Amino acid sequence: MSHTPQSPARHLRRLLELLAAGAPAEELGTVAAEARRNGATAEDLAEVEQATEAALRVHSTLRQHRRREAELTALFDTAGDLAALRDLDAVLRSIVRRARMLLGTDTAYLTLPDEEAGDTFMRVTDGSVSELFQNLRLQLGEGLGGLVAQTARPYATPDYRTDDRFLHTGSIDAGVLDEGLVAILGVPLLLGSGSGGQVIGALFAADRTPRTFAPDEVALLCSLADHAAIAIDTAKAMADARIALAELAEANAVIGEHSAAIQRAEESHDRLTDLVLRGGDVADVADAVAGLLKGDVAVHDGSGRPLTAVGAHGGAASGDGGGAPGGGEDGGGAAEAADLVAAAKRSRAAARAVFRDGRWVCAMLAGQELLGCLVLYGRPDLDGPDQRLFERSSVVTSLLLLLRRSVAETENRVRGDLITDLLTAPDRDPAGLVARGRRLGFDLDRPHILLAARTGGEARDRLADAAVQYLFGGGGVSAEHEGAVVLLLPPGGAGPGKAARLAAGQLGQLVGSPVTVAGAGPAAGPRAIADAHTEGVRCLRALRVLGRAGQGASVAELGFLGVLLGDHHDVDGFVTTALGPLLEYDAQRGTQLVRTLRAYFDCGGSLTRAKEDLHVHVNTVVQRLDRVQALLGPDWNTPEQALELQLALRLHLLSGA
Repeated sequence: MSHTPQSPARHLRRLLELLAAGAPAEELGTVAAEARRNGATAEDLAEVEQATEAALRVHSTLRQHRRREAELTALFDTAGDLAALRDLDAVLRSIVRRARMLLGTDTAYLTLPDEEAGDTFMRVTDGSVSELFQNLRLQLGEGLGGLVAQTARPYATPDYRTDDRFLHTGSIDAGVLDEGLVAILGVPLLLGSGSGGQVIGALFAADRTPRTFAPDEVALLCSLADHAAIAIDTAKAMADARIALAELAEANAVIGEHSAAIQRAEESHDRLTDLVLRGGDVADVADAVAGLLKGDVAVHDGSGRPLTAVGAHGGAASGDGGGAPGGGEDGGGAAEAADLVAAAKRSRAAARAVFRDGRWVCAMLAGQELLGCLVLYGRPDLDGPDQRLFERSSVVTSLLLLLRRSVAETENRVRGDLITDLLTAPDRDPAGLVARGRRLGFDLDRPHILLAARTGGEARDRLADAAVQYLFGGGGVSAEHEGAVVLLLPPGGAGPGKAARLAAGQLGQLVGSPVTVAGAGPAAGPRAIADAHTEGVRCLRALRVLGRAGQGASVAELGFLGVLLGDHHDVDGFVTTALGPLLEYDAQRGTQLVRTLRAYFDCGGSLTRAKEDLHVHVNTVVQRLDRVQALLGPDWNTPEQALELQLALRLHLLSGA
């Protein structure tokens, strides 16, 4: 079967159509074969073959141009990523992915040095399936990557396992084998150019089959590596800039806080100083400090007694009389006062405010003498500037207390002269004594409780100063007289016995030694006050004889001794105190407890004789005495109380009741 020869122009047109369509090189080669089958002459066949060779060259050139275009596009895209750099990891992943795509490799990866560990680690991988390979770490000079980092030059191997140009290690070879890599191309990430360039990592492209990497592929990977180096350097510069900006912002904030703290401290100092200069008292200072620090503030003296308080822990400013002598019994407040004194001593030792039991405590000092403490509630988060302000406030309060104490001591000495004259000669000029007292701000015509205090040893010299401290802010006055310290103070709701006990406890703490205190009054007027002093001195002597040194009491609390020592000899009061529960019980129920008790004592404590005297059964006597014990207490038959009961029974009998 013969074929009609076709014009070579038809085959040449076919080549152009295939080129235009982007057909593969294999299809271009079929045109010459087709011409041969169609019976082309030798001359026409030679022309078609020459045209095919030219078409193949054009095809190769077009392919290279397209590849170059794709590479340039990838480089431009990478440059765009760098220009909009936000996430370094995202940029590096994009570079590695493009390297794998452009070189047509099975995998690509990027390694960076670990400065702390002194080796290199996998930062980004693309196309990797081996966890062992992804976690590889390379020492400098180990494997192909170590060689790239050490020499700062690109290296390619068609078969990694048989290439002996670099140092093989067991861990690296195991990772490469687990990933299945054979051909590897690695290029350095360089900062700077020439011999002074710094290697900051390496970029790799690898295949799982043998392959020879062309020079243009090496150049392309080097270009991508340059972009990666720029990205890393830019990210580091941005990170350094962010750190610098953060440090600058922090420094500005610190400077701003410091400046604000200084300004606030100056304003606070001016405010507190102005308070003192205007004659403000401790309550005014406490109120100002509470406002400045946004908390509750209390001021306590050296023994822990409250002087004033502002806020929930003391109500409104209570004035200096908040801890006035003669107030309520200590009770649970004694432990509170002891805790505050302990905290104030810690503050004095540390020379700063201390936080204890949910409150800040700062000692108020005059030298090393503990004047008291400033207490702040409701601010557990007290920071540096506010803490320093709180500590400065304690200094201002200390100065105010010291100033007022000096004034009080001076006034007390003048008033003390008045008290001495009053006790020495109350009848010489009563009106003059009252007038002198009023000029000194002390009204002798108002009722006062008189306390006589005495201690022994070296503490005797400290007792007068302790009395001034004890009365400070309480409206009282003290003076030394005939070896004892005499205190006159407003009753304040407390009787002389309670006032004496409170004073004994507080004065004992202040002088560091037991102080015995006798109370008398209330008394108004020079003569009554002098009589109260006489009674107080007798009570003080009785306390010492009874072995009750260091305690406080009044004449009325000494039983029959009080009757003997008292000026008014209150027999009815003594009888009521001793027998009152029995008298009331008999009156309400018609019983004979008082008569039974008198018979019991008259019979020398014999139940048998007492029942004969009372004409009742002995069990009745026992039952009545049980009732006596229930009313008078279990100690009714002790020698001391039995003596008082017998005296009270005799006085009751003599009264004709």
